[in-house]
Amino acid sequence: MGKNIREKILSAYEEMAESYNRLIDHKPHNAYYDRPNTLGLIPEVKGKFVLDAACGPGKYAEMLIAQGAEVTGFDISPRMVDFARERNKDAGTFFVYDLADPLEMLEDASFDIVLCALALHYVQDWTLTIKEFRRVLKPEGYLVISIEHPFSEFNYFKSTRYFDTEPVKCTWKGFGKPIEMNSYRRPLGACIAPLTENGFNIDKLIEPKPVEEFEKLDPKHYKKLNDFPAFMCIRAVPRK
Repeated sequence: MGKNIREKILSAYEEMAESYNRLIDHKPHNAYYDRPNTLGLIPEVKGKFVLDAACGPGKYAEMLIAQGAEVTGFDISPRMVDFARERNKDAGTFFVYDLADPLEMLEDASFDIVLCALALHYVQDWTLTIKEFRRVLKPEGYLVISIEHPFSEFNYFKSTRYFDTEPVKCTWKGFGKPIEMNSYRRPLGACIAPLTENGFNIDKLIEPKPVEEFEKLDPKHYKKLNDFPAFMCIRAVPRK
C-alpha cells in the first residue's frame, strides 16, 4: 500500500486500539453483522489450523480457539497484537505484520482456513496478498473474507468513477474520539478478479443482514442494513 496511507492507517489503529478492544465484543456492526455472517462461512474448525490475517484485538481468534482451532494471527498494529495476546492468554500465536507484505514466515500449505475480516480495503493491490493466501492454504482449505460492499462504498464516498480503485477517507466516531480512517474503494470486479485470477474459485458469496441483537442496540442502522448491505462475505476454495 502507499507508504503515506499505510502510516495513517497504522497510526489510526494504534490510537484507537484500547477503545476498539473494549467495545468489539458488542459493537453492532462487528458483533451482530460482520462476525455472525462471516463465521457462518467457516466450516468445522476443531483441530484445524487457522490463519487470522489482520486479526485486530483477537476477537475472531478467541471465538475460533473456543471451538478448538489452532490460530495464528497477525496485525499491522502492535497495540492490537498486544490485545490479541492478552485476550487469548496462552492460546494462539500472534505477531505484528503488514497484510500487504509477503508472508515469508509461513510455510506452504500450512493452514486449513485463512480468515481476513474487514481488512482488505486497507490494501491498494490485492494480488500479492491473495497469492500468499493461496500459497499458505492446504489444497482442501478455505479462504473466508469479509469486505466493505463495493456498492455501499461507491455511494458512501460519493464517488464519480466507479471502475477506479481510489484512496478514500472518512471519520470514525464509534470508538471514542473521532479518528480519520484511510482506505481504498474499488469496484465489484476488483474484489472478485484477484481471487479468480490467482487460483481460487468463489464457493459462496453473501450480502449479509444483521442478526436480531443488532436491532436492540441500533434500530436505525438495523433497518438500513436490512434495506441495503454495507459488507460482503466471500468463501473461496483453491482451484484444483
